[in-house]
Parts: sequence; structure tokens; C-alpha cells
Amino acid sequence: MLYQSHRLVRPWLLFAALLLSACASLPSRDPLQVTVAGVESIPGEGLELRLLVKLRVQNPNDTPIDFDGVSLNLDVMGRAFASGVSDQAGTVPRFGEAVVAVPVTVSMMRMARQVLGMLDGEPVDKVTYAMSGKLHGASMFGTQRFTSKGEFELPQGTPAGSAVVTP
Repeated sequence: MLYQSHRLVRPWLLFAALLLSACASLPSRDPLQVTVAGVESIPGEGLELRLLVKLRVQNPNDTPIDFDGVSLNLDVMGRAFASGVSDQAGTVPRFGEAVVAVPVTVSMMRMARQVLGMLDGEPVDKVTYAMSGKLHGASMFGTQRFTSKGEFELPQGTPAGSAVVTP
């Protein structure tokens, strides 16, 4: 009985060693660089604002990235602002870039919360944003996650509430 259990352990140890060596041989990838290339208004439903966010995706790696879906979350001034998904498919070429369009939704409640948060008596001259999402890979291990943060300055004399529409 003891001899049979040793005979079963050896193939599993060999399989585990092969699996670990296969994982170690996977090429490491540099993270994608994703920035907002543009924002357009699109028709919404009821009490929501809809925007088409165009993302410029740069691939600093030597292999192309195939994707068949995109998700995006936008935070403005440290608060959740908009989210969206797209079933757009495409390829970001090796050492290249592509523009990916993602429709996002902003609820009136989130917009009101942003405006109320900006009307605390302090002048707002900078708007900070954070963006996170993923390009869903067409292959089993191809999903690429991304994050980006930034800020932009408001022109002098701009009311605080007008910054919410342009993340």
C-alpha cells in the first residue's frame, strides 16, 4: 500500500515541476499606457448622462495584444463617477497604439454628489481623476489591466460644477 502511494506521488511532483517551469518561462510584459484621447456626448436614457470615452492604448511590448472586450471605471475628485463596457474587438500592435471607444454612464445621483462635493466653499482650480479598466484578451491569459491618474487645471473664473462633465 505504501509503495503504491509513492508511485502516485512521483507523477504529480513531475507535473508540478513542469507547470512551475512553464510559468517561469512566460514572457514578462510591460504595463499598457492608457490615456483619454477624447470625450463625446451620446444620447442617454432618463436621468443619466452618457459619454463616449476614447482611450489611446499604447503597447510598449514586442508582441501584439488582441482583445475582444473593454471595461472602464472613472473616478473624479476621489469619487466614483462613470463606468462602462464595450464588446469592441481589435489588436494593439507591437510597439504601437490603438484608439478604443467605450460608452460610459454617469447617473444623476453621482453627478449631484460630485457637484455637492465641489461646493464646499473652497475654490476648485484642479480636478483629479483616476481611471482603471481592462482589455479582455482574446486568448486564455491575455487580459490586460490598466490604471491611469492625472489632473487638469480649470481656467480661472470657471464655476466648480462645470468640471464634472469633462473628466
